[in-house]
Amino acid sequence: MSALDTAELEAMIEDATVDAYNEDEQLTGLFTMLEEHLCLPFTTPVLGVEVTVGGIDLTPDGRIVALCSRGGMRQSIGILELPLPSPAPEGAEWIEAYRHWAG
Repeated sequence: MSALDTAELEAMIEDATVDAYNEDEQLTGLFTMLEEHLCLPFTTPVLGVEVTVGGIDLTPDGRIVALCSRGGMRQSIGILELPLPSPAPEGAEWIEAYRHWAG
């Protein structure tokens, strides 16, 4: 994933949160941008094994998670902790923007 500079990340965050009145609405705006732009599914290594990221979700406790699977097993992994493959999938810059926003 190409590294975006702070100004680019903040512009993306501004686009995602332009009509947001509070932090919950900002999170929803960023989640929406991820849903619209992140190319799914993709594979990525997690703890040394390839998993398929088939979707993302916004949890009731306010986290964005990647919905991962391998074989018949499934697990949600916080998108802030998700290692990305190289090259990163299209739209992964929104994960970078979310990481910047989350601080």
